[in-house]
Amino acid sequence: MSILLKNATYIDWKTLEFKNTNILIEEGVNGKIQLINDENINASEVIDCKGKLVTKAFAVGHHHVYSALARGMGAPKKNPENFYEILEYVWWTLDKSLDKDMIEASALYTAMACAKTGSTFVIDHHASPNCIEGSLDVIANAFDKIGVSHLLCYEITDRDGIEKAEKGLEETERYLKSNQGLVGLHASFTVNDEIMRRAVNLMNRYNSGIHIHVAEDLYDQRHCHDHYDKRVVERLNEFGVLDSAKTILGHCLHVNEKEREIIKNSKAFVVQNMESNLNNKVGYFNAKDLGDSIMLGTDGMHSDMLQSAKAAFFVGQGFDSIGFDTAYERFRKVHNYLEINKFEGDRENNLVILDYDSPTVINQDNFLGHFIFGINSNHVNDVISNGKLIVKDRKIQNVDESEILEFSREQSLRLWKKMQD
Repeated sequence: MSILLKNATYIDWKTLEFKNTNILIEEGVNGKIQLINDENINASEVIDCKGKLVTKAFAVGHHHVYSALARGMGAPKKNPENFYEILEYVWWTLDKSLDKDMIEASALYTAMACAKTGSTFVIDHHASPNCIEGSLDVIANAFDKIGVSHLLCYEITDRDGIEKAEKGLEETERYLKSNQGLVGLHASFTVNDEIMRRAVNLMNRYNSGIHIHVAEDLYDQRHCHDHYDKRVVERLNEFGVLDSAKTILGHCLHVNEKEREIIKNSKAFVVQNMESNLNNKVGYFNAKDLGDSIMLGTDGMHSDMLQSAKAAFFVGQGFDSIGFDTAYERFRKVHNYLEINKFEGDRENNLVILDYDSPTVINQDNFLGHFIFGINSNHVNDVISNGKLIVKDRKIQNVDESEILEFSREQSLRLWKKMQD
């Protein structure tokens, strides 16, 4: 099986070189793409891309499937006055209410939303304290159904007691035995030394990495100082969390000079989530002295990586050193993370076709200006994952979108009612 893209303008995602060409795409995990002059080639499907841009599909560096059904929900029982109360009265209330059907609906919708905005790979950080066992399989199966590759973890934490932490460790190990994945931890302030030690042992046993929120709010630092007499990054580093190139440190807003140096000299990657930080009023990301291993995520706010890149750029004008090129580098850094660590799914035959009818000339020299000020998810017309069309003419191909939306709406009502009980 193969797809031929005729009359395409192909953009190399690394060099930004433009080439007018036909593209032959092979299906499968080892499928390649060929840039060819001949358009008279037998292919299972032929798409005329005249006037369209074709480039590597996108990937999400940090997502939360479990937040998908939060959109439009009612106010919490108490109006949160700080970040800890936002967690307690909103997100921890929500994740404790999730059951298998709610998780499935959340995952199906998230996978569709990612695909329709151009992403064919998602790194997710999941929590459902009252539905832990098998939860990662539910998410994986939903993503597979849509055709989106994934790197999952369960958010291990002792905030709901040691028994739930044990179940989180068990779910993680069960999943890692037969799947690529990470060892998820919530944050330093909800993970005691014993659970931290066991999580890192699990990481080492399965040659994985830790996926954790780091200094998202000053509360994380205050708690670490009061309980362990050190700062968050120092604590994680002493446990060996930063020894793996697969480790992902989320946020890293409130880190001092010493912590930045530790991160910069480590193998770990940092993931920036600007819109979530704005929503939670926790501060502003600054990449100063953190090194070059910085990628972008959505933190469950949405599934649109083009939007995340723009937010990082515009907000960063007042709080960060970020230009057109830096925003694009962070947008694409997730591919380097996946390649370095040999994770499967972010393949050469993952492509996005953009129907971007610009009023001005677009070429290699000014592409980054168009990336920031022009191209958005409304221009995503078709998406190819593992050489298969999963979005065609802006429609999901592998499932009935309307059925999934109906299912997700039903589950959202069940979730919201349960959260108020």
